[in-house]
This record gives sequence, structure tokens and C-alpha cells, in this order.
Amino acid sequence: MATHAAALNERRAPAAREIAHAVSPGLWTLAWRRLRADRVGMVSLVIVAAFIVMMILSASGLIAADWNREVGINYAPPSFLAGDVPTGAPAAPGASTPLATENAQPGSQYRSNIVDPIGDVIEKLRSGGNGGGNGGKSEKGESRPAPSAPATSESSDESVDPLAAVMADIRAGKGVGPEAKPVERKATLPFGGDKWGRDVLKKTIKGSETSIFVGLAAAALATFLGTVFGALAGYFGKWVDDAFNWFYSVFSSIPYLLLILAVAAVLQQKGIMTIVLILGLTGWAGTFRLMRAEYLKHKAREYVQAADAIGASSARRMFIHIFPNVSHVVLVQMSIYTVGFIKAEVILSFLGFGVPVDVVSWGSMLNEAQNELILGKWWQLVAAGTAMAVLVTAFSLFTDALRDALDPKLKGRVGA
Repeated sequence: MATHAAALNERRAPAAREIAHAVSPGLWTLAWRRLRADRVGMVSLVIVAAFIVMMILSASGLIAADWNREVGINYAPPSFLAGDVPTGAPAAPGASTPLATENAQPGSQYRSNIVDPIGDVIEKLRSGGNGGGNGGKSEKGESRPAPSAPATSESSDESVDPLAAVMADIRAGKGVGPEAKPVERKATLPFGGDKWGRDVLKKTIKGSETSIFVGLAAAALATFLGTVFGALAGYFGKWVDDAFNWFYSVFSSIPYLLLILAVAAVLQQKGIMTIVLILGLTGWAGTFRLMRAEYLKHKAREYVQAADAIGASSARRMFIHIFPNVSHVVLVQMSIYTVGFIKAEVILSFLGFGVPVDVVSWGSMLNEAQNELILGKWWQLVAAGTAMAVLVTAFSLFTDALRDALDPKLKGRVGA
């Protein structure tokens, strides 16, 4: 009887339904969906990624490793303008090779020899003569005694050619000399050559390594400093906030370009790391202002108070609980800084405060191009300017798309 009653109750009880549990997508998942829906943003991301890959390949030596090799004649024209450019090339100041002959045809191979201008004089000095070719006699006709052989190497008075090692390296590296095969220099290059005959296209690729690295490294340093300073000022408040606000007011009261030029003039030391430090140490003010406001807003919210109630330290609350909720602001600020610092590096190198002479960047190329433009050699200016314009434009568009994708107010748009 009891069994029958239990079976009847089971038959009357409603069947339990399993409710599907929907997991809400996170901030970065929603941001990626919005970014993929933005065609301009995705194209800009591809261009920026291509430049970064090119920078990595150049730094590893896989491309443009021989950018400083003199492969063309001086001011070699671009190959696509070979038919419109007159043959021959003007001499460059300090060029180590002679000019192309007047009957050289565009696209032909140019042969040149590097000649030691004082080689014959040094040979006469080594042979014991007086360099005048008078057979060991003075100008008055008096005979001179032949120089006796030195007894020891310490008392040797032989003349030494100061350029012997340099000329030996040149002959060994470039295959020049009376018995060597002449170096073949091209009359045209894919995008022209500079005053030394170096390929402008390879210089542009190598210059991207310097400019992009400076932009990314300086942006990372400035963003890090601004985030830490803003977190300390916004979270602790009181005298800590007052001290950082005073420091921020001093930096923001000086025009930014004048500030970095003043710091560069005081340091008087050129180099990539010097530029990174100059830009990073002077560019944190914008991130500080934003992060201070974010930490002032988030420190009073319930999840931070709950972390305080369970005994979390101040550092853990600042960088484990609050920072993930404001990291999108940091990412957008870093992308904005990268664009600004790339342009700042170009300005510094153009004015002579940037990279040293043995390092190429887009700024140093523009500095060289200003003299070449007077002679009508425009290809180095166009190459460096176009590369910088494409990267800066793509980075700016990507920054705008990233800001829109990370904006939490845009819920309900495509992908949200």
C-alpha cells in the first residue's frame, strides 16, 4: 500500500527542468567583438602589426642588415625614374668614390676604385728617399749619407703610414686596389640612394626599428610612472595627493616640447636609451591625471571595501582589485603616447638632439633630406615621411577604435 502511494506521488510531482546557465562575457571579450566589427580599426591593427614585425626582423638582422653598405652611386635615382633622370651624379662632400662617367647609362653597373691619395709619398718615405725624387741629394746638390739600418727596433726612425690600416681594411672589405676587381655600384636603386650611395629603402626599414622602439619603450615607461603616481595619489589622498599634484602642476606648466628639448640639452648625450628616458620621464602627466581620477572613484566602491574587510593590504587592493577595472584606460593611454613619442623622436633627431650619427632613424633621415632637397633629391624625404605618416595614421585610427571598443558605455552596440 505504501509503495503504491509513493508511486502515485511521483507521478503527480512535476518534472524538474534544468535551467541553462548563461555566462556573461567579460570586458575584453566584448571589446574584441566590437573591434572586429570595426573595419577601419582592424585594417589599422594589421598595418601597425606589420610595422612591428618589420621592426623585429630588422633588429634580428634578417632584413636591412647591410643598410650602411654603399651599393649605388652618389644620389642614385629611383629605378622607376631612371628614364627621366640625366646620367651621372653630382659629387657628395666627403664621398670616397669618384663620380659616374658622363656616358653611364641608367641601370648599368658602375665601377670605381678607392685610391690612396698619399700612397706614393709614403712609399718614397719608406724607401729612404726625401720625397722629392732627387736620388738622395739635397736641394743644393750636396750628397747625403744613406740612413744606416737601426740596430734595434726601439731606435727605428722609419716613417709610418697613419692610414695604412684603414686603407687595408677598405681594400679587404671592398675588393679595391691595383690587383683587385673594382667594386660594382648601381646607377639606380629601388627607391634611390643617399649622398653616400646607401639604399634609401633599407635605411627606411632600419629607421623604423629605432623610431618604433623609442615610441613603444618611452610610452611604456611614461604609462608605468603615470599609473603608479596616479594610483598612490588617488588611493591614499591627503598629503600624498597634495605632493603628487604639486609635482604634476610643475610638469604641466612647462610646454612639453620645450621641456624635452631642455632636458636633451642638459644631458648632452645622444643615444636611443637617452631619448627613451627623456620622453618617458617627461610624458607621464596625462596618465597621472586620468589614473588619479579613476582611483578616487573606485576606492569607495563596495568590492574594494569588501577586500578591506577581509584583510587585503593596500597594495593588493590598488593593483589586484582596482587596477584590472581601469586597465583599459592604461592601454588607451599607452597607444596615444606611442604615436606622440614617435613624432617627438623624429623632432629630436631632426634638430640634432636624437640618435648619434652611426644610428639611423626617420628623424635623422629627414635631417639629411633637407640638404638633399635643395639639390632636387627628394626620394629620402618621401621615403621617411611616407613611412612615418602611414604608421602614425594607422596607430591613431587604431587608438580611436580601441577606445570605442573598451568604452563600457557602448553596451548594446554590435558584439555587446
